[in-house]
Amino acid sequence: MSYVTAHVLDATAGTPAAGVTITLLDGDAAIATATTNGDGRVPELGPELLEAGDYRIEFGTGTYFAGRGQATFYPRVVIDFTVVAGQAHYHVPLLLSPFAYSTYRGS
Repeated sequence: MSYVTAHVLDATAGTPAAGVTITLLDGDAAIATATTNGDGRVPELGPELLEAGDYRIEFGTGTYFAGRGQATFYPRVVIDFTVVAGQAHYHVPLLLSPFAYSTYRGS
């Protein structure tokens, strides 16, 4: 069983991206939604324990940039990932700008 956390950084502002809505999905079904805190983090997303399998995490980047008065090419960033049995923590960071993004498996 595993759990997910996330972190969003605004590369253009050089600050954490507070107020980004993040949704965790199992297939097409949303199983959790949270909003990044002042440090751009969601310390717990979704059920405390996830079964092994494929999941999707969706970042509401369009709404975030609209709130800053900025246009963006990506209204949302969607990342598919696989939870493996025996690995407890999955951290999904997102480095964001209006016209580019980067992600990796964090720790």
